[in-house]
Amino acid sequence: MLNNHAKIMQFFSVANEVTGRKKLQKMIYILQKCHIPFEEKYQFHFYGPYSEELTLRVEELCNLGFLQEEKEDKSNYYQYNYQITAAGEDFLHQFSLNMPDMTAKVDMLKGKSSRFLELVSTMFYFDHLSLEENIEKVHTVKPKQKFSDEEIREAVNFIATLK
Repeated sequence: MLNNHAKIMQFFSVANEVTGRKKLQKMIYILQKCHIPFEEKYQFHFYGPYSEELTLRVEELCNLGFLQEEKEDKSNYYQYNYQITAAGEDFLHQFSLNMPDMTAKVDMLKGKSSRFLELVSTMFYFDHLSLEENIEKVHTVKPKQKFSDEEIREAVNFIATLK
C-alpha cells in the first residue's frame, strides 16, 4: 500500500520542490503518460487531467511529515509549495523502488508554466485522437484558455521530446 506513497516521494526526491497544486497534478500525469509507473487514476476536470488519489496521497504525506506544504497568499488565490523533508528522505530509503530515472523529464517539466503543462497534459489525455482532432478537442474543452497556434506547436514538440 505504501508503495504508491513511496513513488510520489521518489518524485519529490528528484524534483526537490514543486510550486503549485495544478503543476504537481500535471507533472505526475505527464510522467505517467511517459511510462513512469505512477498508479494514480486520473479523470478530466476543470484544469485538465486531475487525480483525487494524488491529492489524498500528498495530503497524507504532508500529515506524516514527509512533505512540507507551504501556503503562500497571492492576493486573490493561494499557491502551495511542496518540498521533501528529512523524514521523507528517511522514509524513502526504507523502500527499494524499481523506478526508471525520471530526472531529465522532471527537470524539463519544472521549467514549464502550469498553463503550458495544462495544455500538454490535456493533449496527452486525448492522445488517442489524431493530431488534428486532438487540437480541435483542446479548443473545445479549453475555450477560455485561448491557446495560440504557437503554444500548440510548442506543446506538440515538447510531447515528442518527452517521448
